[in-house]
Amino acid sequence: MPFFQSSFRRILLSRLLLVSVPVLLIGMYVTYRKARSAFLETARQNLTESAVRKGDTIDQNIKALKTSLITATDSIVFKEGTLENKKTFLRQLTEELPGKVSCIQLLDLQTYQLVVSTCDERDITSNNSNPWPKKQNTILTGKLDVYVDNLPTISPKKINTNQLPLNLSAPVYDTNKNLKYRLTIQTLVLCNETLLPGSLSGYTVIIDEKGTILAHPFPQRIGININQEADSERLKSIVNNAIKGRQDFLHLFSFEKNGVELVAGYSSIPSPITRNIHQKWIILAVSPLYTALAPLREIREVLLQMLIALLIASGIATSLIARELARPLEKLRDYALNKDNLNSLDTIPQDFYIREINQLSIALKQMIEHIKAWSEEVLNAWKESENANRLKNEFLATTSHELRTPLNGIIGSIRIIKDGYCDSEEEEKEFLQQADNAAVYLLGIINDILDLSRIESGKLSVNLGPVDLRKIIIEVTNLQLANIQNKELQLNLSHCQDNIIVYADPYKLKQVILNIVGNAIKFTEKGGITIKTKIDDKQAIITIIDTGIGIDPSQQHKLFRPFVMVDGSTTRKFSGTGLGLAISRNLITLMGGNIILFSAGKGQGTTLEITLPLMIEINPEVKKAVSTVSFI
Repeated sequence: MPFFQSSFRRILLSRLLLVSVPVLLIGMYVTYRKARSAFLETARQNLTESAVRKGDTIDQNIKALKTSLITATDSIVFKEGTLENKKTFLRQLTEELPGKVSCIQLLDLQTYQLVVSTCDERDITSNNSNPWPKKQNTILTGKLDVYVDNLPTISPKKINTNQLPLNLSAPVYDTNKNLKYRLTIQTLVLCNETLLPGSLSGYTVIIDEKGTILAHPFPQRIGININQEADSERLKSIVNNAIKGRQDFLHLFSFEKNGVELVAGYSSIPSPITRNIHQKWIILAVSPLYTALAPLREIREVLLQMLIALLIASGIATSLIARELARPLEKLRDYALNKDNLNSLDTIPQDFYIREINQLSIALKQMIEHIKAWSEEVLNAWKESENANRLKNEFLATTSHELRTPLNGIIGSIRIIKDGYCDSEEEEKEFLQQADNAAVYLLGIINDILDLSRIESGKLSVNLGPVDLRKIIIEVTNLQLANIQNKELQLNLSHCQDNIIVYADPYKLKQVILNIVGNAIKFTEKGGITIKTKIDDKQAIITIIDTGIGIDPSQQHKLFRPFVMVDGSTTRKFSGTGLGLAISRNLITLMGGNIILFSAGKGQGTTLEITLPLMIEINPEVKKAVSTVSFI
């Protein structure tokens, strides 16, 4: 008995909770992960679209500034106006140009002196070279006139917002189309960006084709190459993909002060500071992962509340279910534990609404009835055991008689010869022959008992090989021919086929057939014995039919059981131990065959059928493996 036992109700309750609670937890977790995946997919789409929009906005702003700048260079003020007119015109131009213009300067290209400046007296350009032709080319005007460069001379520490300063310069020609001035504007392409919780527009990061960060919300990152970033490999893949014209989404682990996980959409635009249209600026819309997943917090709180509510509901429901399932079993338990109910007239509790428990109630009722019936069967079995014990004693008595008879014959014949009672040598030989016959008979009885003993101990073995079935039958009938002729019986072998090769032990098979034919001769007073062979369903069948005393069908099942005889009086009349068929069946079983017996009744003869496997049906590997087998 187990050290600790629990009630069915408690076990049922714990098992239901053990199943329902993990299912609820897994369901909530899967729901949360699905929601998270959905928000990430939304972030992927929105950030990618945001990167495309940001890139288009920057490109359009630069193009608009270029157009406005070219238009301004054609103003008559620069060609013929006074200095005051030029200053007034530049102040108006500052207000009219798109974007945030921080400075406009007009530089005399003859003296390289500032003529007009809206900011200070220092040249804001980083290159004082003159890239324009001295004579205006009308065909190229508006196409190659504007040069754009960023401000490498400005320290990132002076830029405290996410802004991208650019210088746009255009030539100013006089009325004779001679190069006279350089008009330069300084503009901030990007404006301050504020990320709201749940916003999926992202802040802007700009990287040039060489991997240099041009714009970033953290000024200390501006001018740094992406190779110095913690997640440089992913940043390089973004740059390479954007240069190829792809627009996509990626997780990052850099660009933040504390290494916060980021998500970024990216796109690209042609670089505005070069004439090479194949060079790109990579535009990133970057957002912290917690910002992109901000709405998920509310969902998490709702899921947590739902989980608590479902756990409470599951506990209540489980308790009710356990109670309803346990009560019928508890009633049946109380009835079964009451020993007086077994002999009382009280009926077992029934009519439960649970079908299985109701069936259990019916089964218990039937079990009680069976117990009463089994008590009667036990009594009958005891009587049958007594009868079997009587038969065993009868068998022992018969066996001792069978052993004593040939021994007496042997002793008597030898003493007659020893005491000199024989009158001639012929008479001595006759007594010696009687002693020899008795000895052979005695040896057969002992061999049967030994064979049965070896079979029951699992030590009897057979050596299997190819056997000519007709040859074995001929040898057996030759040995029994004298007995057949002495009883004037007919032997019919006309149905024995040739060339039937079986897989068997020739000596054991001969012993079996000799035993069966001997029994047929012994129990047949008139008529004859017929032996047939045939092949059916890949096996050989040997049929031995006699016209002897027959066997009652109700007693036929006892014939192959050792130490059990159908009728002791019959055995005494015809002599024998009754072990022959039991030994024969075991030997045939060892050889992979079987023996069956049929008799229509007493006086109607007996038919025995032996089946053995054919040699051609045995797998070569099986032949090798079972060349020597033992009966266990």
